[in-house]
Amino acid sequence: MPATPTSVLFLCTGNSARSQIAEALLATRGSGRFRVGSAGVHPAPEVNSFAIQVLRERGIDWRGKRSKAIDEVLGETWDLVITVCDRAKESCPILPGHPTYAHWSLDDPAAVEGDEEARRAAFRLTALDLSRRIDLLLAIPANRLAPDASQNPRSVDFPSPHSTY
Repeated sequence: MPATPTSVLFLCTGNSARSQIAEALLATRGSGRFRVGSAGVHPAPEVNSFAIQVLRERGIDWRGKRSKAIDEVLGETWDLVITVCDRAKESCPILPGHPTYAHWSLDDPAAVEGDEEARRAAFRLTALDLSRRIDLLLAIPANRLAPDASQNPRSVDFPSPHSTY
């Protein structure tokens, strides 16, 4: 394991669902290998209650967390920046420190309409998709995730958890 954890920032539009779930999953499963944060380009007033519920179902207590604006994390150095929605990818600023950029295009579970069970199911599906993607991220050796400071910002393609190999 490297001397310092790899810093990973998850970005989405509202920082109330996808990026919060991703942050919680990686922070919990990364075993100190990662320093994890999340933010939104247009943060919501609070973390979505369905996100908190599906994390609780996975044994993660995420109560008391809040949505953050990208401005709150701009002063930090990130090794890897992962956008989890297309709108965030389009408006993602160039961050200091030459991070590696990746994009995971995920539908917004908060946009699902219907009864409570349909909405909860959308969040469970998002958590499952993120969990699979994080499994793939955890399989990458730490030295492959750290950016080369001499390079311009670069992007990397992660395989989809739905790919067949």
